[in-house]
This record gives sequence, structure tokens and C-alpha cells, in this order.
Amino acid sequence: MAVQKLYAGTKLRELRGRLGLTQKAFAAKLGVSLPYLNQMENNNRPVSTGVVLALAAEFAFDVTELTGGDEARLVSDMREALADPVFTGPEPPLADLRLAASNAPSLARAFLDLHRAYRQSHERLASLDAALGREEGRLQPSPWEEVRDFFHYCDNYLDAVDRAAERAAALAEAAGLTPAEAAMAALADRGIRVSLTAEGPTRVYDAETRTLTLSRLSPQATRSFQLLVQLALLTQADLIEATLDLGRFQTPESRAIARVGLANYFAGAALMPYTRFLEAARETRHDLERLAARFGASLEQVAHRLSTLQRPGAKGLPVFFVRVDQAGTITKRHSATSLQFARFGGACPLWCVHRAFETPGRWLRQLAETPDGARYMLLARAITKTGGAWGAPVQRYAIGLGCEVRHAGDLVYADDLDTARAGGFEPIGISCRICERRGCAQRSVPPLERRLTVDPDRRDVLPYRVE
Repeated sequence: MAVQKLYAGTKLRELRGRLGLTQKAFAAKLGVSLPYLNQMENNNRPVSTGVVLALAAEFAFDVTELTGGDEARLVSDMREALADPVFTGPEPPLADLRLAASNAPSLARAFLDLHRAYRQSHERLASLDAALGREEGRLQPSPWEEVRDFFHYCDNYLDAVDRAAERAAALAEAAGLTPAEAAMAALADRGIRVSLTAEGPTRVYDAETRTLTLSRLSPQATRSFQLLVQLALLTQADLIEATLDLGRFQTPESRAIARVGLANYFAGAALMPYTRFLEAARETRHDLERLAARFGASLEQVAHRLSTLQRPGAKGLPVFFVRVDQAGTITKRHSATSLQFARFGGACPLWCVHRAFETPGRWLRQLAETPDGARYMLLARAITKTGGAWGAPVQRYAIGLGCEVRHAGDLVYADDLDTARAGGFEPIGISCRICERRGCAQRSVPPLERRLTVDPDRRDVLPYRVE
């Protein structure tokens, strides 16, 4: 099997910029000539093994970062956008998309922004939406989409916020308190009273009376999390606002949603501090139930936290995390693997996450293969959040977690699975509109970039044939 060449010019340029080195000085430290370095930085040459070793030895650089970052996300997002029928020409080769994502990531993002604006314009006109009559007269991403993309391209890891939460957790531990108990004490020091009620929202803070009210119907893990969310909003405001400034959000609504997202991030990172959680995850071989019990968290909180372990030099198992509702809509998503989720529409119906609703309270496992030949170990479980009272609304959704099959040995869930047998892997895709599989019995819509043949005298699994 041919070894894939590593092109990482953008990463090399970023590292050299952080170090404040000239190309000549950087080349000398790497033991290569100046022209050779210049060619690597412009992706005209792959990064050699010698350079990879020199990066680790000279700069203690985490070489796994050479293959991380935005490139895979940008390539996946551009492929999906280019499947839109508005692009009538042939689809650019995958190699060209990778070059664009690697050499001109800003241009790739601008293209995605333009396509998103087109989609929104088309959808608004089709539904006679009055949005085009707004005063600003320019199309914007929805606030939710803008915040989703902010976390997506931050690799779902925010170092400053994560480390601040870890410091808060360390202070709590030194005082012999849990993070939630420390949050209660910190709020009390600020003159804030915490009360429980059987009615109303999950969390309400009244700044005038300095009262934080939590729902006693919520599970303890939820109450602990919400205590930490409120603590973040009150004590980490400067850090949160500085991080929001980096996001350059286009609307006040986007910034407000992101503010809540950052407070949630702080809460999760304080409840499950990075270093201790990473060590526990490795010790338990990523047993989510044991981790939930150890850190006083819910299964969803643990699964989400596992997907954020992207600290440079101390990365965790590269996993993806997804949450879907019963309609198949993705309501949370993040991937630290080569598998990237569709930005529009639902996920592939062949994923075990959709079958999890049939077996609530049980883990489902799946060995799966995507059209590009990548193989994964997938987990899924249905989650139910009761309203706590008769007639109260019940939330039902499923969470999914997965990793490339080469990492399956790090998961306790894979112990009795035959990951070496090729026939044991089920074919899955990303979403029907960009999936290349031709004979899928679960296909809901034809792939946008393929021609169809319809024979009225023949009916197979599908009423058409994908060319």
C-alpha cells in the first residue's frame, strides 16, 4: 500500500512565525537547505521524515499537529458545497481541494461563506421569507450556524478557557471540595444565594436579588454543571469576552449564543479537568459510565468532553461526537478524526446512532467503513431526559462516539469485536446528498453530483440508477 505523503506548509509557516525565525534560521535548525524549506512551506514538496524528527527534537513540537487542524474540515465542507447543483461544471479533483485548504485556507473559508449565503438566499426566496427586506441588505449566517462554525474551526478546544477551568478545579481539589461545592462557595462569597425549586427553568439568575435558582427536578450532574456555568459567567467574564473578540461575530445574537457556549465549555472543563480526565480516560479505556461516576457527570457530558481533548502536546484519543434527535437532525457535532459531518441535512441513516432509539439504555456498537475506505469503531446510546413531573416534556435523543479502527484497542467496548475481518465492517456514508455509494438501499435522495438513469420498465432497490 502506498504511503500518503505529508504536505504541511501552512503548519510549518505558522510554527516559524510563532518562533520568530527567518526561513534561513529555521532551515538551519531543521537541517535542510533554504530552497528545500521554501518548497515545503509552499507545499511543493512533502515534509520529510528527517524534518518531522527535527521538529520534535529541536522544538518539542507535537508532530501529530501536522496532520490536524482545519484542512480535513475544509476539504469535507468544500466537497459538500460543490455537490450543490448550482455548480454545473465537473467537480474539482480531491487533490485540488486539498491544495486549496492547505495553501489558501482563508480563500476556502470565503468560498464556504459565499455558498452558505447563496443557500440562505435561495431558501428565503423559496419560502417567501421577508429577511431580504432587512435594513442591512446583506446576507448573514444564522447566529447558530456562525457559533457552530466557530467551535468547529477551533477544533472544539479553547486553550485559555480550558486551562482557566483546570486551575479552578485544582483550587477546589486543594480545598477538599468538588467543583460544584467550590462553585457554591465562590457564589456565596459574592453574596449570591442558591435555591432549588420544583418549577421553572433549569437555571435562572436574578442579578437584582442576587439569587441563583436551579430546578430540583434536574439530575445532580445537570445541577452541578449549571452551577459552574453561572460561576463562569460571573467570574470569567473578561476571559470570555476576550475570546469572543477573537471570533469576530457578525451579530449580537451570535455573540450572545457564543457567550453561553463558552460558559458551557468552562463548566465541562471544570467538572472534568483536562489532565485528570485524560489520565482517567486512559486508565478506564474510555469506559464512559465509569468516567461519569468518577467525575459526577452525565454520559453526554463525558462523551462531549472526550471530543475536546485536543491540547497541543497532550492530545487524547481522536474521536468524533454527535448528538441526533429522533428526526435524525444533528444537534451537536464535533470530529477530531478524518470523518467530518455534513453541514446541511441529517446524518447517514446507516449509522448505529439512529438505531439507538430502538434499544434505550443500551450501548450499540458498529464497525463501519466510509466510501473513502476509512474504517471506524462507533458507539451509540439513546438518552432520555424526563421532565420530572407528570405532563412535563420529555427530551429524547441519541449520542454517538467513534474513532478510527486503528484506535479501537483503546476502547473497552471493542474487546470482543473482530476488527481484522474486512467483512465485519458495514458501509456507511456522511449524508445522502454527497455519498458516492451507488446501490445503497437506505438512500433518501440521489447524490447531487451524479447523473441518474431512470428505466420505467425496471424497478430495483431504488427507482433510478446512479451513474
